[in-house]
Amino acid sequence: MALATQKGPLVAINMTPLVDVMLVLLAIFMLTARLADETTSVPLDLPEAASGAEIQGVLHIGIDAQGRRLVDGRPVRDEAQLQALAQARRRDNPQLRTVIEAARTTDHVHVVDTLDALRLVGVYRIAFAVVPEEAQSAGAPGAAEP
Repeated sequence: MALATQKGPLVAINMTPLVDVMLVLLAIFMLTARLADETTSVPLDLPEAASGAEIQGVLHIGIDAQGRRLVDGRPVRDEAQLQALAQARRRDNPQLRTVIEAARTTDHVHVVDTLDALRLVGVYRIAFAVVPEEAQSAGAPGAAEP
């Protein structure tokens, strides 16, 4: 019996160059992704935790449109009282974080004065927030009082 012979060209794909190109592309994408992550990410001050049982301390400071301050919902007379409260909380928790909430119409000088008062007692982990418009009309901590 005669063996069948193949008529026409032998068609086969050489996989070696394809694999080489794919590995080069993979390496390029991996390097690009790593560089893009380092240059465009926002540096965050993330909390450190040895266990999940500890609660992070946050000091909330609200400033209304007239410059009156509320610390954790309680009114504060002046910067000295604000500094005393912040220093006491920092003594209890050296990793103390502070959130300053200011009403939309609050003068910038009130926010800067609060920031300076906190920095003088060693509180440097500070975040800024704003009171949403809906909350201002409902009497939120940083909302203006009539």
